[in-house]
Amino acid sequence: MAIESSTQTNGTAATNGNGNGASRPTFAVKAGLAQMLKGGVIMDVVNAEEARIAEAAGACAVMALERVPSDIRRDGGVARMSDPKMIKEIMEAVSIPVMAKSRIGHIVEAEILQAIGADYIDEGAAPLVLTPADPALHVDKHAFDVPFVCGCKDLGEALRRISEGAAMIRTKGEAGTGNVIEAVRHARAVNAQIARAASCSEIELYNMAKELSAPVDLLRETAKLGRLPVVMFSAGGIATPADAALMMKLGMDGVFVGSGIFKSENPEKLARAVVLATTHYNDPVKLAEISTGLGEAMRGEGKLGAAAGKEMTADRGY
Repeated sequence: MAIESSTQTNGTAATNGNGNGASRPTFAVKAGLAQMLKGGVIMDVVNAEEARIAEAAGACAVMALERVPSDIRRDGGVARMSDPKMIKEIMEAVSIPVMAKSRIGHIVEAEILQAIGADYIDEGAAPLVLTPADPALHVDKHAFDVPFVCGCKDLGEALRRISEGAAMIRTKGEAGTGNVIEAVRHARAVNAQIARAASCSEIELYNMAKELSAPVDLLRETAKLGRLPVVMFSAGGIATPADAALMMKLGMDGVFVGSGIFKSENPEKLARAVVLATTHYNDPVKLAEISTGLGEAMRGEGKLGAAAGKEMTADRGY
C-alpha cells in the first residue's frame, strides 16, 4: 500500500527503541493485524467477567474500560487511561485481543499501554470516552509497535489519522447514547467523500486533498480502492442487532458496541445476537429471529447535541 512508505522516509528499517536493535513492525504488518478483526464485533468491558461473556458470545476483541461511555456521560469529569491492573486482569481472562484507550495526543499513556502488552491502542476515538490531552497533535503512531485505532467523522479525519500511522479507523458516532444516528451520519459522510474522490481527475484530487487537509497520495489510493486502505469499523450508539446490521449494510467492516451490551436487560443474549447480526446483516428473516426475545435494550438518549442542550462530543475532533 502507498501508506507503507510513510513509515520511514530514509528507506531503512525502524528499530523498536528498546535498545536490542529489533525491527519495528511495518505499517503493513500492523494494518494486517487489524484486518484479522474484519467482520467482527468489539465489545467494551469493565472487568474480567464481562470480558469472558464477550468472548463466549463471539466477540473478536474487547475494549478494556473502567467505565462504559454511558456512565462517563452521566458522571462527567476527566476520563483518563484505565488502571493497568484492570487491563492486565482482562488480558489474563480471555484469549481474544484486548484493546485499551489512551487520550488523544497523550504519548505517555500510549507508551504505558504498549509496555503492558495491550494488543491495540485506541487513541481516544470519541472525545467523550477519553478527554483529549493535546489540543493540537495526535500521537505519532508510526513510533509504536502496537496497532492504533482512531476515530473519524469524515474522510479528512480518517486520512489524517492513517497518515499518522492508524492501522484501523472507526466512526466516532455519539458514544454512550444508544442512538445510532451519528454513526450513520459519519459512515455516510466517509462513503460520499470516497465516491466523490473516485470521480475526480488528478487536479481535482489535489484540490480535494487541500480541502480535506489530507495527504494527496492517501486520497488517491482511497479513490482507487473505493474504500479506506485500512479496516473501518463503526462505533457510537450501536445498541441492538439491527443497529449492527445497519452499519454493516453501510459498508463498515465491523462494529464496536459499548454501553449497549452491558446496560441491557440480558447482556449475554444481546451480545450473541449482535455478533450474529453482524454476520447475517443481509438476511432479514435471520435478523428477525436474532432480534426476538432479547429483553429491554439500554434506554439511550433520543435527543442529541443542540436539541438536548449539549455539545456533540464527536465535534471536538481535529
